[in-house]
Parts: sequence; C-alpha cells; structure tokens
Amino acid sequence: MIHFKLFHTTEDLPDTWNQLPTQDVFLKTPFLKALEQSSPSNITSYYLAVFKAEKLIGIAILQRIEMYAEDIFRKTSTNFLKVIAKKSIAKIVRGNGIIVGNVMHTGQHGLFFLKEEISEEAYLNQISEAIKELRKTIKQQFRKKIRIIAFKDYFETDSIHENHVFFKKENLYKVQVQPNMLFAIPQEWHTKEDYIAAFTKKYRDRFKRARKKGASLELVELDLEGISKNANALFNLYECVSDNAGINSFKLAKNHFYSLKEHVKEDFKIFGYFLNNELVGFYSLLLNNKKLETYFLGYNPELQHEYQMYLNMLYNMANFGIENKMETIVFARTAMEIKSSIGAKPHPMYLYLKHTNSIINNTVLKLIVKYMNPIREWQERHPFK
Repeated sequence: MIHFKLFHTTEDLPDTWNQLPTQDVFLKTPFLKALEQSSPSNITSYYLAVFKAEKLIGIAILQRIEMYAEDIFRKTSTNFLKVIAKKSIAKIVRGNGIIVGNVMHTGQHGLFFLKEEISEEAYLNQISEAIKELRKTIKQQFRKKIRIIAFKDYFETDSIHENHVFFKKENLYKVQVQPNMLFAIPQEWHTKEDYIAAFTKKYRDRFKRARKKGASLELVELDLEGISKNANALFNLYECVSDNAGINSFKLAKNHFYSLKEHVKEDFKIFGYFLNNELVGFYSLLLNNKKLETYFLGYNPELQHEYQMYLNMLYNMANFGIENKMETIVFARTAMEIKSSIGAKPHPMYLYLKHTNSIINNTVLKLIVKYMNPIREWQERHPFK
C-alpha cells in the first residue's frame, strides 16, 4: 500500500533517504540540514517521504513561504502607478504559500521517485495529499491560511508536463518564467586555454579587457574559518546585490554560507575577491554531480564597473567548471545577455500554480506572475567561433 509521511526536521528522516539513486545535492541531507539551520526567516522546509509498504520510493521538498510586501519589493518607487500596482499585488499574494521545490535556487530540486515502483501520476497525487495535510497543520499551528500553491521550475522536456489530468484536477495552471541559463561544456575542452581559444576575436578581446581590469583583485577560496572571519562582509556584499533585484521573495540568513560549508563541505565553494586585504566581492558554487550550480554572489557596487567584477566572476565560474570536468554549468536566471556572452544558452522553464481563493482566477494570477517575473526582451550573444 502506498502512503506518505511528512517530516519537519532532517533528524527524523528515514535512514534510506540518502540511499535513493538521485544525484541531486539539493535533495541530500547535508544540504537540507544546512538549509534548516540557516533558512531565510520567512521560509520553512518540510520533507515528504512516499512509501510502498515500508520501502521508501519517493521524496519531495515542500516549503512554506511567508510573503509580505516589504520582503517581495525591496526597492521602493515613487511612481504613483507602480506604488498602486505593488499595493494591489501585495494584497493578493500577501500571506503564506506552499512551494514544491526549493524557492531559493533556480531549477527543479524538489522531486524524486522510483519510476519502477510508482507512476508519476500516483506520486503527484501523494504530494497533493501531503499539501492538504500541511495546509491543515499550518492553519492549526500558526493560524495562517495558504493562499498560493506552486510546483516550480520545469524544463520543456520534463515528463511532469504529461500529467494534464492531475494539474486540471488540482486547478494548477502552467506559466512560463524566465529561462535557466545553461552552459554545456564541450567534451574536448580541458583547460581555460581551450575556452579562451574558442572565442571569436571580439569576445576574446573582451575577455582580455576584463582580466586586465580585474588584475589587481586577489581571488581566494575561503575555508570554514575564512567564511566565519568574513561573515559580516559576505552578508553585506550579498545584500547589495539582493536588494538591487527590486523583487525578491526572501533574504538569506547571515549564517547561510557558514552553515553550507560546515555541512556540504567540499561540494560547496566560496571564492572571495580582496582589494588591499579588504573583501570587496565573492561568488559561490555548489558541485552537483556533473553539474556546477552557480549560487549566491555579492560585490561592492562602487567597484563593480572599474574592476569588471561580475563579468570576471562569470569567467571564473566557467573556468572552474571546465577544469573540474563538469558537463554543465547552471548559471540560473537573471542577467541573461551577459551570461550568454560567456557561453550560456537559455532554456525555457515553467511552473504550475494556483491561488486558493476561487474568486482570484488564473487570469489575474497570470498577470501577477508576469509582473513579478517578467519575460524580458534581451539579445542573445554568440561568443564562440
């Protein structure tokens, strides 16, 4: 008999959780434990285990997210129409949501099941039942009503899209969001010299200019002690970039990078840029089997242009992926044009969502999603010969 259990802490997870043949670091207990100890204040993770009799055959990550206007809209605008629009949107999305997946990172990092043991439809139905149970728990414990339910970040080729009956039954509708920028590394590349040699003259010159501008910055990989020593500076630099996003649904906890390094260890890397012994920028990476996941970064905005910090970070991420024999670098969404200029390609992504208030129909919700996550016009670059 197929059944499920919901867990509120990684300490209670079944021993077989990590034995499932998923290679996704975001579903393994070291990452989940790190996130549990350093989650944004408005995000709480729950862990779903699906069993056939006593055998674990599927898992999922469900996140409760508390959404309020001051968290979502970072930069205030004095434009009258924009203020009205934000207030109207805040009234609709304000409150609690349940997200199937990881709110904090681009991509599908919330689902895994054994296809030989359970059909995808039956697995999704177990998730649906778990969401119903979680809604009741949240109502009882926190007296909060769930307003939005979403399954996030699927590529066009993902099999989940075949489950039309499930999504129609659940009144979840499909919406396209910004693409995930992926860099597929050619097998014949082994060094950063191979990468540079593949550029056209225009982009090789651009690479050289950026490297020249950033030459006075010292790049250092930070160990656990280094992360601890620079904790305040790391958070402040992250905040500079995060707050500039305009729309963002969470803010990292100050101990997030330390907690990740402590638990994920060598599969989490953080590199700092120093100028006159002062930390002025950083980027972080998660090694996810043969995928290199670019994670959070930060920099001093007053130095960004002079030292071409962001562009140099992208080059360094690409070099790391090539030299460590990764197959793909996941550059995530945002800044698509500059990411395409270093080799990344856009891959469309979709999510499924609904508002639990039947008065707010899908048309209204679709407009809100487009406002908060607009598909921006941009020009794709082609840097290679």
